Amino acid sequence: MIEILTGSSLNTIQDFGRPHAMAMGVAQGGGMDRLALSHGNLLLDNPLDAAGIEIVFFPFRVRFHTETSFAVTGAVCPATLDDLKLPRDWAITARPGQTLTLRAPEQGARAYLTFRGGLDVPPVLGARSTDLKGGFGGLEGRALQKGDRLSCLAASTLCLPAAGYGLTRPCPLPHADGTRIRVLPAAEHEVFTPESLKTFHAASWTLTPSANRMGYRLEGQNALKLSRPLSLFSHGILPGTVQVPPAGQPIIQMMDANTCGGYPKIATVIAPDLRLLSQTVVGAPVHFETITRNEAVQIIRQEAADLKRLATEIATLRTQLVF
Repeated sequence: MIEILTGSSLNTIQDFGRPHAMAMGVAQGGGMDRLALSHGNLLLDNPLDAAGIEIVFFPFRVRFHTETSFAVTGAVCPATLDDLKLPRDWAITARPGQTLTLRAPEQGARAYLTFRGGLDVPPVLGARSTDLKGGFGGLEGRALQKGDRLSCLAASTLCLPAAGYGLTRPCPLPHADGTRIRVLPAAEHEVFTPESLKTFHAASWTLTPSANRMGYRLEGQNALKLSRPLSLFSHGILPGTVQVPPAGQPIIQMMDANTCGGYPKIATVIAPDLRLLSQTVVGAPVHFETITRNEAVQIIRQEAADLKRLATEIATLRTQLVF
């Protein structure tokens, strides 16, 4: 049992979301940085998609009422368990009465707090993720507030060293000089003017404060323009779709995006880089790089292979831990 000590309108329970429900008009949802969530669950010997807490409002504090193994992954944020400083991407067991505090990130934008067994909230449409727009999932379909108490699903005790243990290769985060986003051309890519296509790929875009779980609005010096008038019916869109409204400044659809829209689509961000975008802070530069479909498939396969290899390494490391 854990107790939330700091409330906000942004910190929510998330797992891998509901991609299977998009055909019904339900947002995919789920953790914005699935890799960070996966790393936390691997450290705790959980299923990769076990529900944890996505934290974007700091400082964040929780109190443990029972002995609980947990992990902190994602953004690099100063973390303390009472007075014990925790390294990056770290798992440890808390005793009853101890308090975990996460302060504002030094790198990245969102942290993930996972627990042995995963959080025990009712599944809705096959997932425990919070859908704030729809008002369902997670804890009563809302963000976590001060005083909320959460339980974990039953799981065997995980024996960890008193000081904990962590990843030797932390989850990648955006570089200080900007986030490089790899994209594939989307349906209306060729309808944009040659100058706009050059601008899209060569310019440095800035992430504006209009950035949330639904979409990230970018801003650049030059607006993107169509080569001819275009009238589109609303059509299906996915997280990663880059739409261009009449103002000519791109909007990237994120995990809670609507399932349909009518703006022209210039590109689609590949999944491994969409998580990097989610860790980009407001005001940071964003750069686009177009790749081929084969390159995108190879990158996605490599990420899956790396995750599988990491799971094996963590399992081996756990057998070698000295208590």
